[in-house]
Amino acid sequence: MENSTGNSEASIRGQNIRPIEDSVRTDFSQAMSYGGYLDLDRLLTAQHPLSTPEHHDELLFIIQHQTSELWLKLVLHELLEARRLLDADNLAKALKCIARVKAIQRTMTEQWSVLGTLTPREYSEFRRFLGSSSGFQSHQYRAVEFLLGNKNRGMLRVFESDPAAHSQLSTLLEEPTLYDAFLAVLARAGYAVPAEILERDTSEPWTFRKDLVPVFQEIYESEATPWGFYEACEDLVDIEDNFHAWRFRHLRTVQRTIGFKVGTGGSSGVDFLKRALDLTFFPELYAVRTEIGN
Repeated sequence: MENSTGNSEASIRGQNIRPIEDSVRTDFSQAMSYGGYLDLDRLLTAQHPLSTPEHHDELLFIIQHQTSELWLKLVLHELLEARRLLDADNLAKALKCIARVKAIQRTMTEQWSVLGTLTPREYSEFRRFLGSSSGFQSHQYRAVEFLLGNKNRGMLRVFESDPAAHSQLSTLLEEPTLYDAFLAVLARAGYAVPAEILERDTSEPWTFRKDLVPVFQEIYESEATPWGFYEACEDLVDIEDNFHAWRFRHLRTVQRTIGFKVGTGGSSGVDFLKRALDLTFFPELYAVRTEIGN
């Protein structure tokens, strides 16, 4: 019996070859192909090393950061949908989006181990070709931070030369965060979220609100709490924990690669990254743990 390649299965057996089944499509002149659907011609030619002569490891550096940007695009997509669903009181579907974000975060954190294979000497041989470009300038990373509450109006200056990025961040700066949307859900469900929190200026970074802790204490301690609210609180803690894990792995990867050099974008490098570890998204969800059971 011959397959579509003209080779008999009998002649192929024992040669470590899997015959192509007759039903497998091989002609894509008039049909959608895998590469066409994913636009691989453009995607796989989007890496442009600048080192001269081209350094072998620059491709790793570029792909690492491009991949991270793709994941950030999906994180942003899911967080925006989660916020929309919370606004519609569809908590279950919102938590599905958040679960996906958590899975992406774990993948992004593990990716640092790939970049960690780049030695200090290897990186130093092409680092100068980066010019002033830096991950600090990732507008998608800032968009995720804004959506989670780490808003910083001064950050908009970095993106003034990129109208689309500046517009997106300006919009997110003014809009409610994911946390704002969740607190509004709690308020509509009858929890005593203070009115001044619900009416706050959402362009300002979130700061710790002691008067919100009793609300979360009730959620955690009461057996009457709907499971979804309890789960949402823990999911938000997971997001923050994952974010801190990513920041820490970033810091350690930078430190092992360039030590305490100044960053390509002009920051102090490792010291600047260390200060990011002090930033928080949902401080009340950590503070409440001290109060539970008291």
